[in-house]
Amino acid sequence: MTNDTQPSIPFVYKLIMGIIIFICMFVVAMVFGAAELTVKDVWLSLTSNNTSNEKISIIREIRLPREIAAIFVGAALAVSGAIMQGMTRNPLADPGLLGLTAGANAALALTVAFFPSANYFSIMIACFIGAAVGAIMVFGIGAMQKGGFSPLRIVLAGAAVSTFLYAIAEGIGIYFKISKDVSMWTAGGMIGTSWGQLKVIVPLILIGILIAMFFSRQLTILSLNEEVAVGLGQKTTQIKVILFIVIIFLAGASVALVGNMAFIGLMVPHIVRSIVGTDYRFIIPMSAILGAAFMLLADTLGRTIHSPYETPVAAIISIIGLPFFLFIVRKGGKTFV
Repeated sequence: MTNDTQPSIPFVYKLIMGIIIFICMFVVAMVFGAAELTVKDVWLSLTSNNTSNEKISIIREIRLPREIAAIFVGAALAVSGAIMQGMTRNPLADPGLLGLTAGANAALALTVAFFPSANYFSIMIACFIGAAVGAIMVFGIGAMQKGGFSPLRIVLAGAAVSTFLYAIAEGIGIYFKISKDVSMWTAGGMIGTSWGQLKVIVPLILIGILIAMFFSRQLTILSLNEEVAVGLGQKTTQIKVILFIVIIFLAGASVALVGNMAFIGLMVPHIVRSIVGTDYRFIIPMSAILGAAFMLLADTLGRTIHSPYETPVAAIISIIGLPFFLFIVRKGGKTFV
């Protein structure tokens, strides 16, 4: 689908519709789950000072931090995926497919094994470093031959590096007998998310998204033609470095908070481009909103499909994302562009 076939609906209306979808998903996520709650309970928990009510306590201490985590992780992964697709001009780019989440996961396993008393901030720093190492390995392998940055070669390199890094994480877990601790992260869920964790992670994700929005115009030009960007006086190398750092922050923070989540960064930007076109000034904010809404949906399904037991959110996203990925591959990545 091209931009020419889009109805001429102003972006602000599309943005408002996206926000309405997001708000509806947030309300659904707060109401449905193992504990039976009502919209009134949710409203009272957000507006009243009552701390004795059991339902209000459940919402404030368990469900609300969990859904806030879902919002920011969904936004972070969707925006990082959009940046990667625009920067590499690769329709299959995604933090989970290009080694970032696997690298962060391996770094997390190493930290838990060698520094068992490490605090949450230390684990987060380790995830940032691991995400950077994973991405550098993928792009390094992809650049070894001429034409190495083709979508297929990058995806193959990402699959190989991700498998290698996941194997390292599993090996460390088995050798140091910390498999259970590592699996709690790799299962990919918001269970046990605390307000303390959110205070560390949320500001970083917000800063990353704001920086991405600030450079969205440059990213739009870069996504169309690098030679044109250079001709317009853009410092493409500096812009790429800044955006790459933003991707590492967003993906690393997501893994540090909830573990591995693949396919969100692949699916959401494709869907968003079919709605708002190819201008990243529109793609970035809409990706953040719809990524958050999608993660809220996935978490709600995980909590309700087999209630009171939980279905891993990563499994739900993969079930949705894998057919989407194969569909894009079959269409050569041009399905929604």
